[in-house]
Amino acid sequence: MDQPETQAEISPIDLRFSEEELEAEREHVQAFVRQQVETAGVDRVVLGLSGGIDSTLVAHLAVGELGPDAVHGLVLPGEVSDSENMSDAERVAEELQIEYDVLEINPIVDRLLDAYPEAEDDRMAVGNARARTRAVLNYLVANHENGLVLGTGNRTEAATGYFTKYGDGAVDCHPIGNLYKQQVRQLAAHLGVAEELVSKTPTAGLWAGQTDEEEIGVDYDTLDAIVALRIDGHLSTTATARICETSVETVERVVELNAKSEHKRHTPPAPEPLF
Repeated sequence: MDQPETQAEISPIDLRFSEEELEAEREHVQAFVRQQVETAGVDRVVLGLSGGIDSTLVAHLAVGELGPDAVHGLVLPGEVSDSENMSDAERVAEELQIEYDVLEINPIVDRLLDAYPEAEDDRMAVGNARARTRAVLNYLVANHENGLVLGTGNRTEAATGYFTKYGDGAVDCHPIGNLYKQQVRQLAAHLGVAEELVSKTPTAGLWAGQTDEEEIGVDYDTLDAIVALRIDGHLSTTATARICETSVETVERVVELNAKSEHKRHTPPAPEPLF
């Protein structure tokens, strides 16, 4: 029987860390979380648990540095949330022995649509409203508990703007914001996260049946490679397409996503002072 392909064999480029680098990265991210907490003078951290690998990894890293008593997870299901993902989110909280609450977002989103029913059939607008509702709840709990909100976005999503402005992008810090998706999976596996969580299909839970890769139009391994080579590495479009074994059009699409989402990666602009 043929051996299954490894991630290095199926990925356009191998971005994985060595074992030594993995442990150094774990220590680096955990020290970052500690520094953020101490600088802010808070008692604990709060994060949304989606059942996906990004939030699962952040939860593991936070517990590894701060201990379970200082981490509060929020499971925030809506009407389009996958029940399996919500079960996985609760499973992560229980395995880590952290406090967690399940807070339904439907009543809040419904009230928003009652106030402005014209948006009811706008899938993107309603999906973003769900993400922003989760952010409001994250901060409600964090403010009440004198805590920081930890983000769960990764480097690839940040580069392509694959997050909701003032939604999942509304956080106090991004502990895994320096990691490509491939590296997120690798570090999670290194910390003992179950394989079914490491390899599960990513979804933002914005609407029924939504998956990240289908919405973006590129698989994550290829997306990681394009971001690393073209966006972060400034390689030419043609060379990137050749190395990634993809089309020039796909690389150009990722470059366009990066350019159009530039505003998401900065605080709102203001004119330069005249005087």
